[in-house]
Amino acid sequence: MFAIGEFAWHGRVSVRMLRHYDAIGLLTPAHVDPATGYRSYQAAQLTELNRIVALKDLGFTLEQVRAMLAEQVGVEQVRDMLALRRADLEAAVAASTQRLAQVEARLQAIELDGRLPAHEVVVKHLPAVRMAELSTSAGSFHPDDIGPVVQPLCAELGRRLATAEVTPVGRLTCYYIKVEAPGGDAAVAVHAAVPIATGHGTVRNGLSIVDLPAGDHATLVHRGPIQAVLPAWQALARWIDTHGRHSGGPARELYLDCPADPALWVTELQEPVTAG
Repeated sequence: MFAIGEFAWHGRVSVRMLRHYDAIGLLTPAHVDPATGYRSYQAAQLTELNRIVALKDLGFTLEQVRAMLAEQVGVEQVRDMLALRRADLEAAVAASTQRLAQVEARLQAIELDGRLPAHEVVVKHLPAVRMAELSTSAGSFHPDDIGPVVQPLCAELGRRLATAEVTPVGRLTCYYIKVEAPGGDAAVAVHAAVPIATGHGTVRNGLSIVDLPAGDHATLVHRGPIQAVLPAWQALARWIDTHGRHSGGPARELYLDCPADPALWVTELQEPVTAG
C-alpha cells in the first residue's frame, strides 16, 4: 500500500488531483484510515489512474470518463483512442513547426532588408531542356498553400518515373507559373520535373513532356530548409530590380542536395531575366 503522496508520485499526478478523484467517486483509495482519514492506494490502481489520465488527455470531461469507466472501456479501446490522439498531435506539431519556419523566414527577410544572403547572384545562360513532369495547382504563393502541394507532387513524380521507362539526366526541379484569377489574386500552377534526354517524345504514367527554353537566369544558392527560402527569393528580386533586369518567365528551384536533414539542403534559385 502507498500513502497518497507516494501514489501521486508514482502516478505522476498531484495529491490534490487524487483527492478530487476520490471526492467525485472516480478513483477511490484502497483504504481510508477511519481515525486519521489518511488515504492509501495499491500499486494495481495505477492502471486505473493511467486510464483516467489518458481519457482526460484525449479531451473527455471527468463526467464522460466516469461513464466510460462504468461501461468498462477496455485497454485496447483506450490505446486506439490514444493512437488517434497522437496522430492529431503529431500533425499539429508538424504544422506548428512549418509555421515557425515561415515566421523565421519573414523575420530574416526583414533583418536582411534586401541585402544578399551568404552567396552572390550569378547570371547564367541555361540551355533549353526537355522535362518529364507532373503539375497541379495551389491557391496562392503563400507557404500554407504551396507547402502541402509540392512535397506530395514530387513524391508522386518519383513513383511514376520508376515505371515510366525514362531515365532522368538531371536533378529534380520545381517551377511555378502565376495564374491570374478574378479579383486580382493569383493562383499558382506548380510543376515538379526532371530533365530527360531530348530523344524522348512520350512518357507513360500520366507524365507530361515539356521543353523549357534557353535563356539568361539570375541564380542564387540557398542553403537550408526550403521553408526558409523566402529571404533568398526576395534578395534575388531586389537584385533583378537594382540591376535593371526584368523577370522573363517561370522561376525555378533546382534541388542540388537534399539530405535527410532539411537544414543541410542546397537549392539553386533560378529566375529567368531579360535586359531592361
